[in-house]
Amino acid sequence: MSLSVRRAEVDDADAIATIYTHHVLHGTATYEVVPPTADETVEKILMITGRSWPFLVACDGSELVGYAYATQFRDRPAYAYACENSIYVAHDRRGGGIGKLLLKALLEAADAYGFRQMVAVIGGGEPASVALHGSCGFEQVGCLTGMGWKAGRWLDTVYMQIALGGGTATAPIASGKD
Repeated sequence: MSLSVRRAEVDDADAIATIYTHHVLHGTATYEVVPPTADETVEKILMITGRSWPFLVACDGSELVGYAYATQFRDRPAYAYACENSIYVAHDRRGGGIGKLLLKALLEAADAYGFRQMVAVIGGGEPASVALHGSCGFEQVGCLTGMGWKAGRWLDTVYMQIALGGGTATAPIASGKD
């Protein structure tokens, strides 16, 4: 296995949509029930990269095997320094370290962008995702009980958080986000 991480490109949309489709249809980590199309995935890539937020893909050779991105946590201006992450690994490649590779790279990229806090909103309280985030320094900061109905059951949503850069120890560097 020759894993590498790089920035996502529009040409990655089909592979990203394929990975996500499996999670939408067969998992509880996302509360979507209808998978986005490749065209909608292109729009997402362009929106995220157009704002200079990190959108990364993991490749094994030329095969795209996972992706991760960070977006502003909420759309109000005071949230400009807080982000939420999303990480998905191809269903047949889980458990091989791809998620951890992506999360570590995403933490670095989000810090370089200037985010000061990263939040993981973990649908279904997925144990593997909770463990992954915990292994990278995230702390559980909350759990919302029964927030989603999928796969014939109520699902909890776990919130985990990690400080980036200076966290809340200092004011953010002026960057035009204020």
